[in-house]
Amino acid sequence: MDIYQHFRKDEQGFIDQVLNWREQVDRQYVPKYSDFLDPREQLIFRTIIGQDTPFKLTFNGGFEGAERKQAFLAPYYEAVDQAVFPIRVLSASYPVKFVNIAHRDVLGAVLSLGLHRKKLGDIVIDAERGLIQMAVSTDIADFVTMQLTSIKKATLQFQIVSEKKKLAIENEWNVQEATVSSLRLDVLIKHFYRYSRKDASALIDKGYIKVNFKVVEDPAFLVEPGDVLSCRGKGRSRLDEIIGETKKEKKRIQYALLKD
Repeated sequence: MDIYQHFRKDEQGFIDQVLNWREQVDRQYVPKYSDFLDPREQLIFRTIIGQDTPFKLTFNGGFEGAERKQAFLAPYYEAVDQAVFPIRVLSASYPVKFVNIAHRDVLGAVLSLGLHRKKLGDIVIDAERGLIQMAVSTDIADFVTMQLTSIKKATLQFQIVSEKKKLAIENEWNVQEATVSSLRLDVLIKHFYRYSRKDASALIDKGYIKVNFKVVEDPAFLVEPGDVLSCRGKGRSRLDEIIGETKKEKKRIQYALLKD
Protein backbone atom coordinates (compact mmCIF):
# COMPACT_ATOMS: atom_id res chain seq x y z
CA MET A 1 0.00 0.00 0.00
CA ASP A 2 1.28 3.44 -0.94
CA ILE A 3 1.34 5.37 2.33
CA TYR A 4 1.53 8.71 0.50
CA GLN A 5 -1.98 8.37 -0.93
CA HIS A 6 -3.43 8.94 2.54
CA PHE A 7 -1.80 12.36 2.94
CA ARG A 8 -1.29 15.62 1.08
CA LYS A 9 1.41 15.98 -1.53
CA ASP A 10 3.13 18.77 0.44
CA GLU A 11 3.36 16.44 3.47
CA GLN A 12 5.53 13.87 1.68
CA GLY A 13 8.77 15.41 2.94
CA PHE A 14 7.64 15.06 6.55
CA ILE A 15 6.42 11.51 5.90
CA ASP A 16 9.83 10.59 4.47
CA GLN A 17 11.47 11.98 7.58
CA VAL A 18 9.26 9.92 9.90
CA LEU A 19 9.91 6.78 7.85
CA ASN A 20 13.64 7.46 8.04
CA TRP A 21 13.46 7.88 11.83
CA ARG A 22 11.50 4.65 12.12
CA GLU A 23 14.13 2.79 10.11
CA GLN A 24 16.97 4.23 12.20
CA VAL A 25 15.31 3.28 15.47
CA ASP A 26 14.57 -0.21 14.14
CA ARG A 27 18.11 -0.85 12.91
CA GLN A 28 20.25 1.05 15.39
CA TYR A 29 18.08 0.79 18.54
CA VAL A 30 18.70 4.49 19.21
CA PRO A 31 15.82 6.80 20.24
CA LYS A 32 14.99 9.84 18.12
CA TYR A 33 13.58 13.22 19.14
CA SER A 34 11.81 15.49 16.66
CA ASP A 35 11.52 19.25 16.59
CA PHE A 36 8.18 20.76 17.64
CA LEU A 37 5.27 19.41 15.62
CA ASP A 38 1.85 20.93 15.06
CA PRO A 39 -1.26 18.77 15.72
CA ARG A 40 -1.51 17.64 12.09
CA GLU A 41 2.12 16.47 12.09
CA GLN A 42 1.56 14.64 15.36
CA LEU A 43 -1.41 12.83 13.83
CA ILE A 44 0.67 11.84 10.78
CA PHE A 45 3.42 10.56 13.07
CA ARG A 46 0.96 8.43 15.06
CA THR A 47 -0.63 7.08 11.89
CA ILE A 48 2.68 5.99 10.37
CA ILE A 49 4.01 4.36 13.54
CA GLY A 50 0.68 2.78 14.46
CA GLN A 51 -0.24 1.21 17.79
CA ASP A 52 0.70 -2.47 17.50
CA THR A 53 4.37 -1.95 16.65
CA PRO A 54 7.80 -2.62 18.23
CA PHE A 55 8.14 1.11 18.88
CA LYS A 56 7.31 3.49 21.68
CA LEU A 57 5.99 6.91 20.63
CA THR A 58 5.33 9.75 23.08
CA PHE A 59 4.96 13.52 22.84
CA ASN A 60 5.91 16.44 25.09
CA GLY A 61 5.49 20.19 24.64
CA GLY A 62 7.13 21.52 27.77
CA PHE A 63 3.79 22.71 29.17
CA GLU A 64 0.91 20.61 30.40
CA GLY A 65 -1.71 20.73 27.66
CA ALA A 66 0.69 22.10 25.03
CA GLU A 67 -0.45 22.16 21.42
CA ARG A 68 2.93 22.02 19.69
CA LYS A 69 4.98 19.04 20.87
CA GLN A 70 8.19 17.15 20.23
CA ALA A 71 7.98 13.45 19.43
CA PHE A 72 10.09 10.72 21.06
CA LEU A 73 10.42 7.51 19.06
CA ALA A 74 12.24 4.56 20.60
CA PRO A 75 12.28 0.75 20.82
CA TYR A 76 9.35 -0.56 22.87
CA TYR A 77 11.57 -1.43 25.85
CA GLU A 78 13.05 2.07 26.17
CA ALA A 79 12.09 3.95 29.35
CA VAL A 80 10.43 7.33 28.79
CA ASP A 81 11.40 10.23 31.02
CA GLN A 82 9.52 13.41 30.13
CA ALA A 83 12.24 15.45 31.83
CA VAL A 84 14.88 14.43 29.29
CA PHE A 85 13.07 15.84 26.27
CA PRO A 86 15.33 18.52 24.69
CA ILE A 87 12.99 21.33 25.73
CA ARG A 88 13.55 24.43 27.83
CA VAL A 89 10.80 26.77 28.98
CA LEU A 90 11.98 30.39 29.04
CA SER A 91 10.31 33.14 31.04
CA ALA A 92 10.54 36.95 31.13
CA SER A 93 8.53 39.75 32.68
CA TYR A 94 7.42 43.01 31.04
CA PRO A 95 5.76 46.23 32.30
CA VAL A 96 2.05 45.75 31.62
CA LYS A 97 1.33 49.42 32.41
CA PHE A 98 3.37 50.60 29.46
CA VAL A 99 3.14 47.93 26.79
CA ASN A 100 0.66 45.34 25.55
CA ILE A 101 2.36 42.20 24.23
CA ALA A 102 0.41 39.57 22.28
CA HIS A 103 1.28 36.10 21.01
CA ARG A 104 2.05 37.41 17.50
CA ASP A 105 4.53 39.94 18.93
CA VAL A 106 6.54 37.23 20.69
CA LEU A 107 6.43 34.89 17.69
CA GLY A 108 7.54 37.66 15.35
CA ALA A 109 10.41 38.66 17.64
CA VAL A 110 11.70 35.08 17.86
CA LEU A 111 11.48 34.46 14.12
CA SER A 112 13.23 37.79 13.44
CA LEU A 113 16.32 36.25 15.06
CA GLY A 114 16.53 33.91 12.07
CA LEU A 115 15.21 30.87 13.92
CA HIS A 116 12.93 28.23 12.41
CA ARG A 117 9.34 27.93 13.65
CA LYS A 118 9.90 24.22 14.32
CA LYS A 119 12.35 25.14 17.11
CA LEU A 120 9.62 26.98 19.00
CA GLY A 121 6.77 25.38 20.91
CA ASP A 122 3.83 27.05 22.64
CA ILE A 123 3.90 30.67 23.77
CA VAL A 124 1.98 31.52 26.95
CA ILE A 125 1.32 35.09 28.12
CA ASP A 126 -0.08 36.20 31.48
CA ALA A 127 -1.16 39.77 30.70
CA GLU A 128 -2.19 40.49 34.29
CA ARG A 129 1.19 39.70 35.79
CA GLY A 130 3.22 40.69 32.73
CA LEU A 131 4.81 37.31 32.11
CA ILE A 132 5.87 35.67 28.86
CA GLN A 133 6.83 32.02 28.73
CA MET A 134 7.70 29.90 25.72
CA ALA A 135 8.96 26.40 25.06
CA VAL A 136 12.05 26.18 22.85
CA SER A 137 14.40 23.43 21.72
CA THR A 138 17.36 23.07 24.05
CA ASP A 139 19.82 23.78 21.25
CA ILE A 140 18.54 27.37 20.81
CA ALA A 141 17.75 28.21 24.45
CA ASP A 142 21.04 30.00 25.18
CA PHE A 143 20.87 31.91 21.90
CA VAL A 144 17.34 33.15 22.66
CA THR A 145 18.22 34.26 26.19
CA MET A 146 21.16 36.26 24.87
CA GLN A 147 19.61 37.72 21.72
CA LEU A 148 15.94 38.29 22.54
CA THR A 149 16.24 41.29 24.83
CA SER A 150 13.25 43.40 23.78
CA ILE A 151 9.75 43.14 22.33
CA LYS A 152 7.78 46.26 21.34
CA LYS A 153 10.34 48.49 23.09
CA ALA A 154 9.98 46.56 26.36
CA THR A 155 13.34 45.41 27.75
CA LEU A 156 13.31 41.69 28.56
CA GLN A 157 15.59 39.15 30.17
CA PHE A 158 14.58 35.57 29.44
CA GLN A 159 15.66 32.84 31.82
CA ILE A 160 15.00 29.11 32.09
CA VAL A 161 12.06 28.57 34.41
CA SER A 162 11.57 25.67 36.80
CA GLU A 163 8.74 23.17 36.50
CA LYS A 164 6.91 24.71 39.46
CA LYS A 165 6.87 28.19 37.94
CA LYS A 166 5.50 27.31 34.51
CA LEU A 167 2.30 29.08 33.55
CA ALA A 168 -0.81 27.01 32.97
CA ILE A 169 -2.16 26.68 29.45
CA GLU A 170 -5.82 27.44 29.77
CA ASN A 171 -6.96 26.68 26.22
CA GLU A 172 -10.43 25.19 26.43
CA TRP A 173 -11.87 23.56 23.34
CA ASN A 174 -15.62 23.24 22.82
CA VAL A 175 -16.10 19.91 21.02
CA GLN A 176 -19.09 19.54 18.72
CA GLU A 177 -20.44 17.30 15.98
CA ALA A 178 -21.97 18.32 12.68
CA THR A 179 -22.88 17.16 9.18
CA VAL A 180 -21.25 19.02 6.28
CA SER A 181 -21.52 18.69 2.52
CA SER A 182 -17.74 18.40 2.06
CA LEU A 183 -14.39 19.06 3.74
CA ARG A 184 -13.59 22.05 1.53
CA LEU A 185 -12.08 24.95 3.44
CA ASP A 186 -14.85 27.39 2.51
CA VAL A 187 -17.52 24.92 3.68
CA LEU A 188 -15.89 24.39 7.07
CA ILE A 189 -15.18 28.10 7.61
CA LYS A 190 -18.84 28.77 6.81
CA HIS A 191 -19.96 26.19 9.34
CA PHE A 192 -17.41 26.72 12.11
CA TYR A 193 -17.70 30.51 12.21
CA ARG A 194 -21.30 30.95 11.05
CA TYR A 195 -20.54 32.81 7.82
CA SER A 196 -22.29 32.58 4.49
CA ARG A 197 -20.44 30.53 1.87
CA LYS A 198 -19.79 33.76 -0.06
CA ASP A 199 -18.33 35.55 2.97
CA ALA A 200 -16.21 32.52 3.86
CA SER A 201 -14.73 32.48 0.35
CA ALA A 202 -14.04 36.22 0.56
CA LEU A 203 -12.12 35.78 3.83
CA ILE A 204 -10.04 33.05 2.24
CA ASP A 205 -9.31 35.20 -0.82
CA LYS A 206 -8.14 38.04 1.44
CA GLY A 207 -5.65 35.79 3.23
CA TYR A 208 -7.52 35.92 6.55
CA ILE A 209 -7.64 32.13 6.94
CA LYS A 210 -4.78 29.91 8.07
CA VAL A 211 -4.50 26.13 8.15
CA ASN A 212 -1.83 24.81 10.49
CA PHE A 213 -0.57 28.38 10.91
CA LYS A 214 -0.07 28.93 7.17
CA VAL A 215 -2.24 31.20 5.01
CA VAL A 216 -4.36 29.21 2.54
CA GLU A 217 -6.07 31.15 -0.26
CA ASP A 218 -7.78 28.25 -2.04
CA PRO A 219 -11.48 27.83 -1.08
CA ALA A 220 -11.38 24.26 -2.45
CA PHE A 221 -8.49 23.25 -0.15
CA LEU A 222 -9.45 19.97 1.53
CA VAL A 223 -9.17 19.99 5.32
CA GLU A 224 -7.94 16.82 7.03
CA PRO A 225 -8.35 15.53 10.62
CA GLY A 226 -5.80 17.19 12.89
CA ASP A 227 -5.77 20.44 10.93
CA VAL A 228 -5.98 23.62 13.00
CA LEU A 229 -7.83 26.48 11.32
CA SER A 230 -7.73 30.13 12.31
CA CYS A 231 -9.92 33.00 11.15
CA ARG A 232 -8.69 36.53 11.73
CA GLY A 233 -10.72 38.08 14.54
CA LYS A 234 -12.63 34.86 15.24
CA GLY A 235 -10.05 32.58 16.81
CA ARG A 236 -9.09 28.98 16.13
CA SER A 237 -10.94 25.79 15.31
CA ARG A 238 -9.88 22.21 14.68
CA LEU A 239 -11.17 19.26 12.67
CA ASP A 240 -10.81 16.30 15.00
CA GLU A 241 -12.39 13.34 13.26
CA ILE A 242 -14.52 12.17 10.36
CA ILE A 243 -17.09 10.07 12.18
CA GLY A 244 -18.86 8.68 9.15
CA GLU A 245 -20.90 9.40 6.05
CA THR A 246 -24.65 9.81 5.57
CA LYS A 247 -26.74 8.11 2.91
CA LYS A 248 -26.56 11.35 0.93
CA GLU A 249 -22.75 11.18 1.09
CA LYS A 250 -22.39 14.06 3.51
CA LYS A 251 -19.64 13.95 6.10
CA ARG A 252 -20.36 13.52 9.79
CA ILE A 253 -17.52 15.25 11.65
CA GLN A 254 -16.28 16.06 15.12
CA TYR A 255 -14.69 19.48 15.44
CA ALA A 256 -13.68 21.87 18.19
CA LEU A 257 -13.73 25.62 18.71
CA LEU A 258 -11.25 27.35 20.99
CA LYS A 259 -13.14 29.24 23.66
CA ASP A 260 -12.25 32.89 24.30
